[in-house]
Amino acid sequence: MEKFIKLDGLVAPLDRANVDTDAIIPKQFLKSIKRSGFGPNAFDEWRYMDQGEPGQDNSRRPRNPNFVLNQDRYQGASILLARSNFGCGSSREHAPWALQDFGFRAILAESFADIFYNNCFKNGLLPIVVPKAEMDALFGLTEHSPGYRLTVDLAAQKIVRPDGHPIPFDVDPFRKECLLNGWDDIGLTLRHAEKIREFEARRRSEQPWLFS
Repeated sequence: MEKFIKLDGLVAPLDRANVDTDAIIPKQFLKSIKRSGFGPNAFDEWRYMDQGEPGQDNSRRPRNPNFVLNQDRYQGASILLARSNFGCGSSREHAPWALQDFGFRAILAESFADIFYNNCFKNGLLPIVVPKAEMDALFGLTEHSPGYRLTVDLAAQKIVRPDGHPIPFDVDPFRKECLLNGWDDIGLTLRHAEKIREFEARRRSEQPWLFS
């Protein structure tokens, strides 16, 4: 998993509440269990004017000109603004995969659905709960300032606006440590690889009948 320490990124505003995981990545694209390749179909039903199916050439599909993430000014954004209850609905882990593959590294919202929130941390995506008043200000600044950027400093636990205004945020210490070091569940297990090898060797010696 890629480390997350400090991010200076372009911001894109998705001014909607209750964005569910089926909107983030529709059900027909869940056939793969690879973590990559979902970005072109993130928000598929909102980005495109036709019905999306796996294997389509998305470059030939008609795009919805009214969907905010299709606007040229937000191409390459790595920070997404959202409203309350972001990531509600089913527990599909494909949702953070799709957002990350789209290019986002941090999601700022008034609140998150619990399972989606947990899945983000496991996949190197940083979800940050920001008070509504601060979110209102960020939406306004982003929409009225083309090329608007923010700095997300995980080590210091703060978001910094271009004018220097800091927005502190809370994060669980263990999750913070995992992101700073790039440890997913597999990485955490491999930290104890030597102890695992010692246990397996001892078990093979003490209980050889299990391996015959």
